Amino acid sequence: MNIAQSKAGTLGYTDAEWQARVDLAAAHRSAVMHGLHEGIFNHFTLRVPGKSDRYYQIPFGLHWSEVTASCFMEVGYDGEVKRGEGIVERSAYCIHAPMHRLMEKADAVFHTHMPFASALTRLEDQHIKPIGQTELGTMMKTGYDETYDGPGLDPAEGERLAAACGDNTVMLMANHGALTIGRSVAEAYDRLYYLERVAQVQLYAMWTGQPLKELPAPIVEKTYASYQGSSMRYGDKSNAEWHFAALKRILDRKEPDYAE
Repeated sequence: MNIAQSKAGTLGYTDAEWQARVDLAAAHRSAVMHGLHEGIFNHFTLRVPGKSDRYYQIPFGLHWSEVTASCFMEVGYDGEVKRGEGIVERSAYCIHAPMHRLMEKADAVFHTHMPFASALTRLEDQHIKPIGQTELGTMMKTGYDETYDGPGLDPAEGERLAAACGDNTVMLMANHGALTIGRSVAEAYDRLYYLERVAQVQLYAMWTGQPLKELPAPIVEKTYASYQGSSMRYGDKSNAEWHFAALKRILDRKEPDYAE
């Protein structure tokens, strides 16, 4: 039995539940490290392993630099706290609970107002441009919500966003922010991280005032086909899993309390 398994048993969690908590805490801490957070606001949530009616959410009021594996509440799709203690932030519930409930692939749902991606959503044309390789990899799975309808304080907003997202795993939300989904914390965080990098590079290129050098359609199609035809795995892990494992090693050295 390893240390993580021992801790899970001591606290009354299954191994899968404890690992999910550790990973979700690591995502919050990494978001602070990368400047993707907004203090105590925005939301990273994850379905509780082995449960079909609830997800993990931090108690409202915690700064993301304070998040630990043991702090998460289990919040039901009905908005009630099933395990843990704290205040359920209303917009987190209204956006995330319906997406977890309605989207089979949305184990993890990450929503931020990170600066560069959010800046794109303030433009008349918020679309990612085909100006580079990383852009193409992000574009092919990005959808756009073109209508801002006020703060998400009703579950109908989460239902609307689930429909707007469709088959995409990344979404830019006009006048609002960004959202990613994934089968795991690693997938959702990797998509969020690279979306922000893509937005940053596009804005930097736009700020030069020079015309953007967009890639021709045949190259875009060839690149899409290449990405879609590859599992993008090295050894036993996907790119996202390798990336997230590296981030956790950084946290293990600098902020090991995230896993407590």
